[in-house]
Amino acid sequence: MSKIGVAVIGVGFWGKNHVRVFSELAETELVAVCDVNIERAKEIADRYEVDVYSDSRKLLRRKDIDAVSICTWTTTHAVEAKRALKAGKHSLVEKPLASTIQEAKRIVAYASAKERLLMVGFIERFNRGIQRAKEVLNKGEIGELVSATARRVSEWPERVGDVGVVKDYAIHEIDIMRNIFGGDPTTVYAKVGNLKHAKFEDYAQIMLTFEDGKTAFIEANWLTPDKIRKLTLTGSGATLSLDYLTQEITIESREKTLKPKYEWKEPLKLELQHFAESVIKDREPEATGLDGLKALIIAEAAIKSSKKGAAIRLGFDKL
Repeated sequence: MSKIGVAVIGVGFWGKNHVRVFSELAETELVAVCDVNIERAKEIADRYEVDVYSDSRKLLRRKDIDAVSICTWTTTHAVEAKRALKAGKHSLVEKPLASTIQEAKRIVAYASAKERLLMVGFIERFNRGIQRAKEVLNKGEIGELVSATARRVSEWPERVGDVGVVKDYAIHEIDIMRNIFGGDPTTVYAKVGNLKHAKFEDYAQIMLTFEDGKTAFIEANWLTPDKIRKLTLTGSGATLSLDYLTQEITIESREKTLKPKYEWKEPLKLELQHFAESVIKDREPEATGLDGLKALIIAEAAIKSSKKGAAIRLGFDKL
């Protein structure tokens, strides 16, 4: 297999970008799109000259579809993922993997039972800035990693209506911290609240503690006028700063400041290409269903920590 047939379920704010990228990749043939808003689905389908559906169950009956992207509201991820996996389709589910931990566990178990690839849309893993930062870290260029600080803030994105800032914004950084530190945190302590949004939290400060006392700090909110996506890694010999948006990194030590220049690349294109190649080569993807489950467990623990006013001990041994 050198090319796979793909479809996108949910073609709203973010799903339409999946459609665009799949139409551009050499590894994929875009076959169809689906959305409960049939007019929106038709508009996208006409633009890319593919078939259109308003019910994913009908789309999933097609034999020429090998894999799907699920870009619907979080509250529908569990239903749509189970449908897709039951139909034998490899699935990429946008983050968060599900609304609840129990739903996420069922999705992961179902993918395993059906022997289908399950990937979670943690797009920042495919940000070239993150990838270069990991290369610098692995080469020991900033010494031993001591702590990391991330800031993901902006005004409220109106596309979001079924989860709060922890599961929508902070979960990206939770996954990146697991990836950067190469393991799971042992405890989480957080303060979350809502200033402008009654239903869900719109700000969060989260501290994760790893083995050997290493720490990660995450700030996320929907209150800041400017869009900021930044990460700072503090090492024993130098500090690395990354701007997610420009993908630029700066390495500062006592002796010098370095600002290496690299070509900017679209993270979503790298992510979906990786997904397609994983299906074609039958290999485990970079961001697995288990990664999605663990990130959700940490996110829910952060919310619980804030309610209790205490640190929450984390454990992943039974997963």
